[in-house]
Amino acid sequence: MKKSEEACQCFMDRFTCSAAVFSSFSDELGLDPETAKKIACGFGAGISKTGNICGAVTGGIMAIGLKYGKTRADDEASTEKTRALVRQFITEFTARNGSINCTDLLGYDLSDPSDYSAASASGLFVTKCPLLVKDAADILEKIL
Repeated sequence: MKKSEEACQCFMDRFTCSAAVFSSFSDELGLDPETAKKIACGFGAGISKTGNICGAVTGGIMAIGLKYGKTRADDEASTEKTRALVRQFITEFTARNGSINCTDLLGYDLSDPSDYSAASASGLFVTKCPLLVKDAADILEKIL
């Protein structure tokens, strides 16, 4: 199964978009998927329904950090590589979707309870969000 299919299935199984993307790559990067889901849980829905950065994007950024991130104080090369790959990831995601901001992507401000209800009623969480999860995972497969 492709990582994008795994991530979409995880999302459709009612995990957050961030957890779906991050956990789909975590095992091969040395972190068990259950722990990855817990770490990423709060980043879904535009960072916990605040309308900020898309959770699929934050999940991708966490996966890049898990693979390439800095672990020693003197390792600036890892920081620079991580930042460059995150910028590449964001650039490609934006090119495909027009933004990395959850509110912009969905057209609803998830921090507003009535907007959240309207977004849910419109079916976006089962039509649009899986496509964003898939795009994030597809981009990650190329980068990682």
